[in-house]
Amino acid sequence: MTESLTSGLASTRIARRAAKLVGALLALLSGAALAVQARINGQLATELGDAMLAAVISFGGGLAVLVVLLPLAPGMRTGVRRLVKALNSGVVRRWHLLGGAGGALLVASQSITVGFLGVALFTVGVVAGQTVSGLVVDRVGLGPAAPRPVSAQRIAGALLMIVAVAITMRGGIAVAGQWAWLLVLPLAAGIAIAVQQAINGRVGAATRNAMTATLVNFTVGSVVLVAGWSVSLVARGGPTGFPAHPGLYSGGLIGITVIAVAVMVVRWIGVLVLGLATITGQLAGSFALDLFLPAHDEGVTAATATGLLLALLATAIASIPHSRYPRRGALRE
Repeated sequence: MTESLTSGLASTRIARRAAKLVGALLALLSGAALAVQARINGQLATELGDAMLAAVISFGGGLAVLVVLLPLAPGMRTGVRRLVKALNSGVVRRWHLLGGAGGALLVASQSITVGFLGVALFTVGVVAGQTVSGLVVDRVGLGPAAPRPVSAQRIAGALLMIVAVAITMRGGIAVAGQWAWLLVLPLAAGIAIAVQQAINGRVGAATRNAMTATLVNFTVGSVVLVAGWSVSLVARGGPTGFPAHPGLYSGGLIGITVIAVAVMVVRWIGVLVLGLATITGQLAGSFALDLFLPAHDEGVTAATATGLLLALLATAIASIPHSRYPRRGALRE
């Protein structure tokens, strides 16, 4: 009896570790996909002459695909019914549906602040907000898994990731001067992204269908972005033209994959490690794009390679198991 129990516990530990490894790898790949999406959306924004509209097209395109899939995918429809039941029972709160607003805030803050802060300082601000928020969100158990303690290795991983991104972006970081206060927006966007990943995971756990949670995310994000673009339209005017290349309208398809992966793996690896692995994947994807498909003359630098290695190390450190982790991992009611 004792041997059987010991064997069962060992098998459970192995399965849990395998799930964490698979989850981290999927998050790395989704981060690399985000780098490709950023390149596509950046080019779309340039050719449109309207960054907010580019974001609306990306989110809206993803939403359109999901709406078309809904009547064709029984699992999504069942997920919607489960979500209604979860809302009625209180397992999922109505504010848990607002995850898509985090992505919209990220895009909006980028549109507002990058011209004053630069891409590098904006990115460091987002990563700082996301990593610190990831620690807190995991600690309070906002996501679908049990709370995770703020251990020394998780703090070290979070701090090392901020250093890694700062090193990678150091060539583009300039003194913000009188505009330094605008760092509040990328910091807030980073915090919102970590919260988004947590509550999207709760919706995914309740619906037992990642695509249903992704549909909710894209619906909310699209509504917020359309509202933001309407304000931008009045303040700045509309686009200067629409590009003919169909590939520039494919950002939403990548976004669907990224959100669905995050919804699925957050319960395995937690919000902090999900964020760190995704950021590492973005750095790796950007590294590969700069190496093989450079968009400028600078190419790959030693700082880029160093930052990527440190990011990988940061993710590995934060992933070290902690003996005091609770054993339960299901959605709490």
